[in-house]
Amino acid sequence: MAKPISKAGSRKNGRIGSRKHTRKIPKGVIYVQASFNNTIVTVTDVRGRVISWASAGSCGFKGKRKGTPFAAYTAAETAIRTVQGMQRANVRIKGPGLGREGALRAIILGSGLRLRFIQDVTPMPHNGCRAPKKRRV
Repeated sequence: MAKPISKAGSRKNGRIGSRKHTRKIPKGVIYVQASFNNTIVTVTDVRGRVISWASAGSCGFKGKRKGTPFAAYTAAETAIRTVQGMQRANVRIKGPGLGREGALRAIILGSGLRLRFIQDVTPMPHNGCRAPKKRRV
């Protein structure tokens, strides 16, 4: 019985693309997820396929320092460095962490991208969760 031919980009083979070479995409979306403990920056194309990502933890920060603005600045620089061919981008920021401004500053100053819009997509409850029932003694 013949062995099936594996696809070049299947998930079983490991990494789909190489991080060594820079990918050329004209437009993209940059997602910044800033929690109190860490900041994750993801760069995707317009269809939502991930091109590059970085977090404060992957940049070498540990413990409390992962939630700092400087760690977010470093993570954003690292994520954008691999996609130097991008000219225009949309930025979506999510979360209440300290890294929001640091990551945004790195995207604006260090990248040289023309930003179309900066959008805050932090989830806000309209009415919140249902309260627990009253305790009867």
